[in-house]
Amino acid sequence: MADRDSPISKAEGQLFDPIAMEVFSNRLLSITEDMGNRLVRASFSPNIKERKDCSVAMFDGKGRLIAQAAHIPMHLGSLSGGVETVLGDYGVDNVREGDVFICNDAYLAGGTHAPDITIVTPIFWEGRCRFFAANIGHHSDVGGTYPGSVSPTARTVFEEGIRIPLVRIVREGELDTGLLTLLAQNSREPADRVADLKVQIAANERGAQLMLELVRQLGIDAVEQSIEDILAYTARRLRNRIAALKDGTGSHVCHLDDDGFGGDPVAIRATLTVEGENLTVDFDGSGPQCRGSYNMPKSAMLASVYYAVKTMLDPELMANEGMFASITMRAPEGTITNPTFPAAVGMRSNTAQRVAASVIGAFAHFLPRERVMAASNDAMPAMVFSGRSRRRPGTYVYVETIGGGAGGRAGHDGADGTHVHITNSSNLPAEALENEYPLVVDEYSLVTDSGGAGQWRGGMGIARQIRALDDDTFCYASSEGTIVPADGVFGGGKGAVAHIIRDRGTPGEHEIPANQPRLVLAPGQSVRIETPGGGGFGDPQARDVAAIAADLRQGRVTPAAVRAAYGEAKAAEAERLSA
Repeated sequence: MADRDSPISKAEGQLFDPIAMEVFSNRLLSITEDMGNRLVRASFSPNIKERKDCSVAMFDGKGRLIAQAAHIPMHLGSLSGGVETVLGDYGVDNVREGDVFICNDAYLAGGTHAPDITIVTPIFWEGRCRFFAANIGHHSDVGGTYPGSVSPTARTVFEEGIRIPLVRIVREGELDTGLLTLLAQNSREPADRVADLKVQIAANERGAQLMLELVRQLGIDAVEQSIEDILAYTARRLRNRIAALKDGTGSHVCHLDDDGFGGDPVAIRATLTVEGENLTVDFDGSGPQCRGSYNMPKSAMLASVYYAVKTMLDPELMANEGMFASITMRAPEGTITNPTFPAAVGMRSNTAQRVAASVIGAFAHFLPRERVMAASNDAMPAMVFSGRSRRRPGTYVYVETIGGGAGGRAGHDGADGTHVHITNSSNLPAEALENEYPLVVDEYSLVTDSGGAGQWRGGMGIARQIRALDDDTFCYASSEGTIVPADGVFGGGKGAVAHIIRDRGTPGEHEIPANQPRLVLAPGQSVRIETPGGGGFGDPQARDVAAIAADLRQGRVTPAAVRAAYGEAKAAEAERLSA
């Protein structure tokens, strides 16, 4: 007999062909993957072409998500928000074939912060808008007070760069070059903005071509019915996962270090309520709207919640509109999880990491031990450098988000040096960084002793130290977890906190606060960031001595840390085995 949520069982009252469904869903994914590959390969700025800080998705004519490439989970919020705004402002009857829309604003266009610019392209078949291709690119600068267009001390969105409500950038096939110039000249890197926005438009054109090829091959009726089928199946499958949990309520609280201007840690509280096939995620009890830019728009909240639910209940679930049917999200207005205009939102990714972590932590009340995970670094450490470009007239802006340690889980140590949760971008290789900018990478390594001790230890944080070569080099480094470390579970130890250090290895070496976006470096001066480690899983005394010895041999831990965490007897045996 088929599993309850098998495609050949009744889902939403209909029988499905499992082979046909698998083939069709992969056809949709192949379209978005092709779009994403072209977007990355053709882009000009390192932030997209090297770090892959971008995402693509396909929607149907009703604005429902039907496929998203495996890029950045957070971007689901902006992509959905952009398409919803097209439908809300224009409707399918008022868009024209050849139109392309652009937006980024968190309050007017469903965006999440200004550097993430969304491009939405209606796709027509037989004179009707049947689908939307959408993509998003994180642009390294869109103006604002500081290079990178993100600052924890911004108080309003007016300090964070140009606000783009939903507007047509291509009208019936004709690019609005005046609008493109206007947007580009509000950036410190106008040439890159022009080039990358044109690439984003072209990536959607490729998605439209492939979607229409699918329609020509299968027929519009078959395509639309297949979409209904996969959405219904996804909804049924997630409902089954929720129904398998015990009814009840569970909460978990994470904390941001502060609100951008110092002060006490800011609570992010998630309360999950399971009732049959339905799940409610409530953020009542979270901290008030921040003075700084850690506030989180609604679209970012939804994306983070959907990611966390999918991660904990069904990682292989197809990412489409069917995920949303059985999840209700609530967040009181005027809190950090639902700010009011014109609250700044540039640092929302750090809050999103804590939101995902709080939802994942709350699931521990419902899931067996083997499916629980210790806290990860749950942050979005970042570095921004800017100065006079050597390659062309004007300014360069280097932006990079940096991974940290993942939490330990049953049977597995936490991953070292990785992005977690809603960020999923690649690192910028040192060679590419040094070729593109007047900067030198002095060190890029894992941070010894940063993973929390446990039967399965937490993952290690990353150390990245960058040195300026020119005068008047602006630098800003930030990370959550400089005060609040990642927690272990079931007796596991906490991960190490983050550190930001200026001029390490010199007489002037000193640690600097995370929320200090006004550093100016002279030639030879450097900034180093050490990102947080993950928490450990289980009693450290249960850790296999051979695993401790391997950690010693590989330089992941020091003998002193081993003695403190595992005791003298185990430390002595581990040192003997590692020799």
